[in-house]
Amino acid sequence: MILIIGGSYQGKTVFAVSTFGLNEKEIAEGGDAWERLKNAKCIRHFEALVSAAVKENKDPLELTEKLLDAATDVIIIMTEIGCGIIPIERSERIYRELVGKTGCLLAGRAEKVIRLVCGIPSVIKGESI
Repeated sequence: MILIIGGSYQGKTVFAVSTFGLNEKEIAEGGDAWERLKNAKCIRHFEALVSAAVKENKDPLELTEKLLDAATDVIIIMTEIGCGIIPIERSERIYRELVGKTGCLLAGRAEKVIRLVCGIPSVIKGESI
């Protein structure tokens, strides 16, 4: 599994498409149905899976583990949401914490972790691109 992380609008999807030869049909969204997620070559907006799990009172970490067991050769794109001002709403703080914990789980299981800033990739785990 490859994890691509970075802030919003940093070029993560464009990078994944150009580097790994993906097309739009191979890319699922984090909020898509389970069958679509486990069969996709790439899942973007993985933080949406966390949001959906929280709304359905499910454990996003368990869902992530289950997904990684089913789709071992997947590219996951996740937006970093932990930087900046801490939200006032308790539910938003919990969501933000769960996204961070999910990111840690993903990074721990990933063969390679790439962080994008302004479209520039930095490999922070694994061999270079």
